[in-house]
Amino acid sequence: QVQLEESGGGLVQAGGSLRLSCIASGRTFSRYDIGWFRQAPGKEREFLAAIRWRGSSTYYADSVKGRFTISRNNAENTGYLQIDSLKPEDTAIYYCAADPFASSVGRENSYKTWGQGTQVTVSS
Repeated sequence: QVQLEESGGGLVQAGGSLRLSCIASGRTFSRYDIGWFRQAPGKEREFLAAIRWRGSSTYYADSVKGRFTISRNNAENTGYLQIDSLKPEDTAIYYCAADPFASSVGRENSYKTWGQGTQVTVSS
């Protein structure tokens, strides 16, 4: 089992970039699929991106394609979400999640382990 901790959030101006990190404890992180989600105030949590441990296939929500990039460094037990051209509507709490096999990468219930989230606030 892994435990997850997100970092890298903060206050940024529109048009800027952030790289969020998802640091995992546990020796088997390299064999976990990783997903990133976010939840804006008053809205449901939404899927953003995912990366498989087997083959490192990546998946993105249509709404973030071209601006968000998911990656991982298994040697450092860390997953990343690069966010470019930030917009005020990107303001949310960003969560990473992990599972040995996410049967449907875009569904929350495909992931057993979640971090506490990191706040991203984008000013206009």
